[in-house]
Amino acid sequence: MSSNAPTKVAAHWSFAIFACTLLAFVAESELTQYLQTDLGYRQPFFIFYLVHSSLAITLPFHLLYLTATTKYSAAALCNGLIIALTNHLAPNQDSLSTRSGVPRLKFLGLILALTVGITYPGLLWFCAISLASVSDVTAIWNTNAFFAYLLTCKLKWEPRRLFAVSLATLGVLVVVYGGSTSTASDRSPSLEKRSSVKPSAPLLGDLLTLIASFGYALYQVLYKKYAALPSDPELVAETAYEQLPDSDQFADTEYGTLVEGDAVYPPPFGLHPNLLTSAIGLCTLGLLWIFIPVLHIMGVEPFLLPPNLGVFFTIVGIALSGVVFNAGFMVLLGLWGPIIVSVGNLLTIVLVFISDVLFGAGVEAVTLGGVVGSGVIVAAFGLLVYDMLDKQRHAAEPHH
Repeated sequence: MSSNAPTKVAAHWSFAIFACTLLAFVAESELTQYLQTDLGYRQPFFIFYLVHSSLAITLPFHLLYLTATTKYSAAALCNGLIIALTNHLAPNQDSLSTRSGVPRLKFLGLILALTVGITYPGLLWFCAISLASVSDVTAIWNTNAFFAYLLTCKLKWEPRRLFAVSLATLGVLVVVYGGSTSTASDRSPSLEKRSSVKPSAPLLGDLLTLIASFGYALYQVLYKKYAALPSDPELVAETAYEQLPDSDQFADTEYGTLVEGDAVYPPPFGLHPNLLTSAIGLCTLGLLWIFIPVLHIMGVEPFLLPPNLGVFFTIVGIALSGVVFNAGFMVLLGLWGPIIVSVGNLLTIVLVFISDVLFGAGVEAVTLGGVVGSGVIVAAFGLLVYDMLDKQRHAAEPHH
């Protein structure tokens, strides 16, 4: 099997994962807003802790799926992950064997850095959405697309990408502040109830969101540079996985190469980012619980268990949608890079606008600002996708 096979599988599934990621983000945002306004359960850190600890289930579920749908064992799949991690973290040693093992200190340092990197912007988002309006939080949060571009351009401006990112940022402002939502009199009773809850500290919420947005962009850039395997479409021409040695101990498989009969290498599509996602979940579960009693004792967030089944199942919904979003986000970040993923996430604003039309005020919610802004965001994302496909096409052409 050629080294391009994982890339072809990735291209086949990437847009399906992207669609699921968008829907999961919208669901998580709406459920979080519903929990803290309609149900009155405001425990931002506790909810964040539950959501990010739930990420630990990602790898086990992926392994369960692979063992149920392929002939490979969980041990062989995990051994393939060990080879990939060793090759990535210690490229100078013999990484085509599981005997050397993963450099533990480097791996633990990577997971700790990823946990910190994804924790502080995520936690600030959970806090901000209880302090400011969801429209302000959405608009400011999604400026991470522009921050991601600034952090990755390295003073080498690409006009097409710069135009697309700027266009997307403008589209966000048009949707959010261009009158895309209906008036209170046009809304359904549930939306009227939600709109009656005024933001408690909008300025503080907006500031927290801005800090979170920059941190999220920085996390995306650093993840792509240091954590993702160099086997995505942008790097396929210079990847270290281009060719494995010809030997009887290597055999082609559906996903990659079976090394010494007990390791599937390269790992199946998405398995490596799901390993990192699960590791972040375990790190969160083991380390961040200490802040729950601390916040309770200090009176910052008095601990309160879910008072009824409605709150409980809403939290479960937030956790599951958060798992889908974060797992899909990590996979796409390695495939597409921070710029395309961050601009792609702006499509969540378009979905929120559509949901307001379908389930809220109906056609009264349709305004010129909402339609134009949504169209601008879609066009910007389409331009970036075209740019990515164009680069892949040129990279695949033979060079003389």
